[in-house]
Amino acid sequence: MSADPSPTDRKREPELARIRAFFIAQRGYWRPWTETMLQVNPAFVEQYARYAGHPAHTGPLSERMVELIYVGLDASSSHLFESGLHTHMKRALEVGATPADIFDVLHLVAVQGVAGVCQAADILDELAGPGAAPVDPALQARIGRFGNAHALGLDALARLDPGYVDVLLDFVEQGRPGAGLSPAERSLVQLALHACFTAFNPRAVRQLIATALSQGLNRAELLQAIQMGAHLAVHGSALGANVFRQMPPSSGE
Repeated sequence: MSADPSPTDRKREPELARIRAFFIAQRGYWRPWTETMLQVNPAFVEQYARYAGHPAHTGPLSERMVELIYVGLDASSSHLFESGLHTHMKRALEVGATPADIFDVLHLVAVQGVAGVCQAADILDELAGPGAAPVDPALQARIGRFGNAHALGLDALARLDPGYVDVLLDFVEQGRPGAGLSPAERSLVQLALHACFTAFNPRAVRQLIATALSQGLNRAELLQAIQMGAHLAVHGSALGANVFRQMPPSSGE
C-alpha cells in the first residue's frame, strides 16, 4: 500500500491538478511520462503545453489537417513513435479524416525516403562522370508530372537507372488510395515530413514550398506545418521521464 500523501504533497495538488487539466486541454492526452514530469518539474509540463499547443490553436489549418500531419510525423521512418501515432490517428478519425486520408498520408511516408536517393544519385552522376544514356522522352514526361509534387529530383537517377524510376513512379502514381488528400494537403504533409529535424531536407523543403505556393497555400498554412515537427523532440523527454520513473529509489532515501 502506498504511503499517505505528505502535507507538502497535499498542498501542491491543486496546482498540479490545474496544470494537468491545462495540458490535457492543450494537447489532448495524458501519459505516465507526463505525470512523472509533473511531479518533478511541473513548469516543464505547463510551458510545454503552451508552446506545443500554440500552432494548433492559432494557425489556420483545420483540426483534421493538424492530426493528419501528426500521423505522418509519428509514422515517419525517422521517428516511428507508435503511441503518438495511435493518439493522433484516433483523433484524426474523430475530427473528420477518412481511412483513405490516413492511408494517403502513410503512402507519403513511404515516398519520403526517395528524396535522399535522388540527392545521392545527383552526387554520383556528378563525380562518376558522363556515360548514362539520355532519358526516354516518355519517362521524362512522367518525371515532369510527379517529380516536383513529391520533391523528387529524378533526372540523374533516370539516366543511371531508368527502370528504377519507372517502377518508382508507378508507386507514386498508383500506390495511394483512390480517394484521400487533395494535392495541396499532400504538399502540407510532405513539407512537415521534410522540414522536421528528424529528417531535415532543405532541398525538398524548398521545392515543396514552391509547389505548395503554386497550389494556393499561404505563408501561415506552410509555417504551421513546419512548426509542428518541433514537437517530436519531446518524445526524448518522455523517454527520459519513463526511465526515471522505473529507477529504484536512491540509497539516500
